[in-house]
Amino acid sequence: MQKILAVVAHPDDEIIGVGGALCKHAAAGDEVYVLILGDGKSSRNHAYKKLTKTINHKSLQETKNALACLGIKFFYRESLPDNRFDRIDMLDIAKKVSVYVRKIQPAIVYTHHPGDLNVDHQRTSEAVTIACRPIENNSVRTIYHFETLSSTEMAGYTTSRAFLPNIFVNIEAEIQKKLKAMSCYKSELHKFPHPRSLEAIEANAKVWGAKVNLKYAEAFFCLRQIKS
Repeated sequence: MQKILAVVAHPDDEIIGVGGALCKHAAAGDEVYVLILGDGKSSRNHAYKKLTKTINHKSLQETKNALACLGIKFFYRESLPDNRFDRIDMLDIAKKVSVYVRKIQPAIVYTHHPGDLNVDHQRTSEAVTIACRPIENNSVRTIYHFETLSSTEMAGYTTSRAFLPNIFVNIEAEIQKKLKAMSCYKSELHKFPHPRSLEAIEANAKVWGAKVNLKYAEAFFCLRQIKS
């Protein structure tokens, strides 16, 4: 049994980017945790304001229902302002992540690809790298970056920003649970061909799978792995 932590910027990122792998971890008996740093919705307002209790409750319920589809019981939600992580000192974000890393003591951490277009994804990825330095938190043995549809590909395909995976996880047995989990995020779903649609998420898993002779796969870049 291992402890697994996924650190994401927004509600639904954990499903889009790593839902299949997290489901596989849970089915294998691993202890899986999800940390969502941002509120995910406040940027939709004309000017920033905190989410109402009604909207926040609905969003929390969506997360709870989505993760239950994957067999995940443990999650934490912070409320950093959506698409405004660049207005927060990096040290403050890293310290926030560090609190959970110290508390959970995960062996494996999943987070965003740092080349994403979305600034919250970029800052989350950097904060995780800082919080999981071996000199600070030596429980973390492996860090994986994942792609997030509607953000990773939107950054373009320059060498400095391209997502270049080197790990592929077979999610043929988990794909339907991943799609069911994403369907719980009704406030985040869009109609195809939007990248945050069920059809696009399934198609993306098929493409990654076909690249390595699998029916469905999720792709990751291994930032660091420490072996005993």
